[in-house]
Parts: sequence; structure tokens; C-alpha cells
Amino acid sequence: QVLNEGLIRMGEVMSAGDDELARLRDARRAEIEQQLAAQADQQAAAEQAEAAAVQEAAALSQAMRTILTPEARERLARVEMGFPDLAVSVKRHLTTLHSSGRIAVPVDDPTLKRILQGLSEKNTREVNIRRI
Repeated sequence: QVLNEGLIRMGEVMSAGDDELARLRDARRAEIEQQLAAQADQQAAAEQAEAAAVQEAAALSQAMRTILTPEARERLARVEMGFPDLAVSVKRHLTTLHSSGRIAVPVDDPTLKRILQGLSEKNTREVNIRRI
């Protein structure tokens, strides 16, 4: 009879332990589902941002066909190979100037050179080295 009472108590402990284990599993499952949902949201946002960037790049390229002469487009393509950020800022700048009517279309190569020179001068810093 003592053995039966011990087994019954042990069964109660086991069922309490099983309940605790089930509760922990459910909590972990909910945590993993939340993490997966957050990752899916981040991935969707990244895909939307990438699609917007691709669409903007296509719109800028189309605008450059209208705004620039073939020689100027070639120069801008060469600049884009070495300095992609500079090329994007020049494209945006040209598009803004064109839409506001402040630039004569089509922009030729010497005019593009002047624009690039003006933008590159803004980005350069003067370095002074002092010897003591």
C-alpha cells in the first residue's frame, strides 16, 4: 500500500511536471512564431525598398536618355563605374533641374563636365599638414 501511495504521489508530480513542460513548450512555440513573423516583416520591407530602388534607377535612366546627349551619357556611365553614389546624385540633380526648367535640354558633354566638376569640388576637403 505504501508503494501504491508513492506511485500515486509520483504520478501527481509527473502530471504537474508534464503540465509545466507543456506550458514551457507552448511559450517557446509562441516566441518562435513571433520571431518568424518579425523576420517575414523585415524581409517584406527589404524587398519593397529594393523594388523602389530599382524603379527609381529605371526612371532616372529613362530621364537621362531625354536629358543627356549620347556623349554625356557615356561620360556619366564611366563616372558611374568608379563613383556610383556620385552618378546617382548627378542624375537626381539633372532630373530636378530639368523638371524645374532650369537647364537646357539636351545637356552636352562639356556642360556635364562642369556639373561634375562643381559637385566634386563640394565633396573635396582641403588637407593641411603642419610640421612641428
